[in-house]
Amino acid sequence: MKKWIAWILLLVMTALCCLNVYAEEEIEISSPSAVLMEASTGTILYEKDADTQRHPASVTKIMTLLLIFEALEEGKISMEEEAVTSAYAKSMGGSQVFLEEGERQTVETLIKCIVIASGNDAAVTMAEHISGTEEAFVNQMNEKAKELGMENTHFVDCCGLTDSVEHYTSARDVAIMTRELTVKYPKIFEYSGIWMENITHVTRNGSSEFGLTNTNKLLRSFEGCTGLKTGSTSMAKFCLSATATRNGIDLISVIMAGPDSKTRFNDAASLLTYGFGICSLYQDEDPPKLSEVEIEKGIKNTISCRYDGTFSYLSTKKENFTEIEKQIQWEENLEAPIEAGEQIGTLIYSLNGQEIGRVGIVAGESVKRAEFFDYLKKAAQGWLL
Repeated sequence: MKKWIAWILLLVMTALCCLNVYAEEEIEISSPSAVLMEASTGTILYEKDADTQRHPASVTKIMTLLLIFEALEEGKISMEEEAVTSAYAKSMGGSQVFLEEGERQTVETLIKCIVIASGNDAAVTMAEHISGTEEAFVNQMNEKAKELGMENTHFVDCCGLTDSVEHYTSARDVAIMTRELTVKYPKIFEYSGIWMENITHVTRNGSSEFGLTNTNKLLRSFEGCTGLKTGSTSMAKFCLSATATRNGIDLISVIMAGPDSKTRFNDAASLLTYGFGICSLYQDEDPPKLSEVEIEKGIKNTISCRYDGTFSYLSTKKENFTEIEKQIQWEENLEAPIEAGEQIGTLIYSLNGQEIGRVGIVAGESVKRAEFFDYLKKAAQGWLL
């Protein structure tokens, strides 16, 4: 009997050890560098050699697209306006859509050429259209990278065609710029999700159709894939930043320096599958209703207020979101002057007795400090009533 008990204990211990090993490893990625990020919160769910500087090849174009969409938002350019291809832009090798010198294409068409077919000539055309020269545009790319906290990034060109060792980024930085592009400008998915589309070249030699085919094979093989950008050169090997959405959860899977194209896509899909398996996302669509708040020493006795954003909480522990508690905490001694947008309170979220996050409550209007005549006016109104 004792022998049987010993064998059973041994089997249980072996099983527990196997489970622990599996839990520690969780997932195996063949490529040298990888990151899995949840987009709405920026939470890193998995990383492998995430900060090593590596050549990104055409994944560079994510930053190019980000600056294009910023220029659109700021009204510097429009989707309908045309950009003219220069001799320099035409001369780009590698992936291209064969734009001719002097050819005019709309900004929207060029965005499609960049994100679907990874056209180097289209990327340079847009860089020149926005900033005058590619060099000036690349300076803006580096400034944006610094602004976003991309500590291991430096760009030399706008398309990733260069073989310069001074052109580099990291898996973490690629995830950061992918998040900035997709969260701030979700319209990108209208283009990154296109599998095939034709454009029309109109030159002095006449017009001709040219077919764009998406370089991101996950669009056809992974459920929920929404984009975004591939890249490969002999120096960079095979890179990818892939985005996908399931059940309201948006994930970004970055692979750098994959040994071959198949491994790149398999690794990205494995990360996405893993992420969707462990994630659940809470978004507070019904926060407590806010009414006007009393203030002192103002020309008004109360001030309107609003929430400064929507609260999101990412869980990888299968937590019960119905147990989330909310508590409003107002700033002490609220008194005028108060400017619109100034924080006057906080909504605090807790789960199982632990704070999980907070959202600011800001003034919805400006209220000036009351002066002598304002107090007289208030007194007179009170007397008349």
